Order: sequence, then C-alpha cells, then structure tokens
Amino acid sequence: MTELKIQHILTLSYLLSLGARHNYVLVTTSSLGKSINKSQQAASRHLVDLERGRFIERIISGGNISVMVTAKGVGEVNRLLSILQKSVGSKPPCVELEGVLVSGMGEGAYYMGLEGYTRQFKSKIGYVPFPGTLNVRLDEKVYLEAKRQLDGTGGVVIDGFSDGKRTYGWVRCFPAVLNGTTDCMLVVLERTHHDDSIMELISEVCIRESAGLVDGSRVSMRIQTDSDSVD
Repeated sequence: MTELKIQHILTLSYLLSLGARHNYVLVTTSSLGKSINKSQQAASRHLVDLERGRFIERIISGGNISVMVTAKGVGEVNRLLSILQKSVGSKPPCVELEGVLVSGMGEGAYYMGLEGYTRQFKSKIGYVPFPGTLNVRLDEKVYLEAKRQLDGTGGVVIDGFSDGKRTYGWVRCFPAVLNGTTDCMLVVLERTHHDDSIMELISEVCIRESAGLVDGSRVSMRIQTDSDSVD
C-alpha cells in the first residue's frame, strides 16, 4: 500500500488523537475497532496495512502493541485535510437565481447618485450607474437559499462614507447577466429597507427600458461570485 486508502483515514485519525504523532502509544485492537466502528479483526488488518505502507511504526511486546504515526502518515492526513477544507469552504463560480420584477421605493435613484458612491463606481466598476436599481423578488425557496452564497464576502467593494451629516454603508457589486443577454451588476447593501428576498441590479443604462421589462416579468440572473474583491 503506497497511498493512503479512505478506509484507513479514521484509523490514522484515532491514533493521532491519542498522541501518536510524536510518541509511541499503547493501542488495543478491540478499542481501535470500537473507535472506528469496525471489528477487532478489521482493526488489526488496518494496523498491518498502515505499517506496510509506512504510515505507522509498530512495536509488539508480548500482548502489547505500541504505535507511532510516521511523518508520511501525518503528511497524508494533512493533505487530505487540506482537500476537505477547500471543498467544504468553496463557493461555485456563479449563482443562478430567478424571480419576479417589482417596483422599488425610489430610494435607489437617490443613493446611486451620491458623490461618495459615484466616484467609487467610476473607478472600481468602470461606470456611474443609471440612477435607480432594478428590483427582483426571489419567490421560491430554492433561490432564497442559493442567494446565501453571496453573503459575507466577494464582489467589488464600494466603501461606505460620511458626508458630515450621516453615514452610508458599503456596497458589494457582483457582475451579473440578466435573462442571458443583459450585462449588469447585482448590488448587496450593508443597509437596506428591503427584506432578504429582494435583489437589486444596477447598470450603466436603465435596465427596465433596455430589456423591455415590466412589473411581474419573470427574470433569470446569473451572478458571478469569483470576481476579486477590491478593498
């Protein structure tokens, strides 16, 4: 056995939990079997296989077995741990959402026109957005859950600012394509009066007019999540 097999991962993990990374530790095949939910015979075979693969070293004295995990064994466990961490923590390159176009409260035009935002929009996404946002309500649970992948990080960051009278929160911009044809940006706001079901889109032009949309239109959005953050 030149490579670590999946069935032996728990055995190595159990041995490491006993302190076998730097020292020999006493092990019984019965206790090992219980810990990895295997029979005593299977646990014994695991130790033999791991020793043959040079993932562990064993010292057998009478009825006692002392085991230490080798540098090779530790390295394999760390490699697998790194793969698992990347897999569990990874995000898809894009998120597909669908919803229904709804009217906003008119606040988007005001906020998109503030100089503290427009200067950053120009330098960070390449244009000053049309004053106003296109509002899409996610009306199915599957899309509300998918939207959570945008929480916390990612996107192009438009920093919050103060005009001396009040402070304004940050905005995160994610490149998006509406209905497969219209390039735009999904904006996630630090502060908003909308609930979590409302997605807001911006563009250099009025999306509603250019795409021929009206309230109630069903739209799809493809949101790019792997764009670099700009802080």
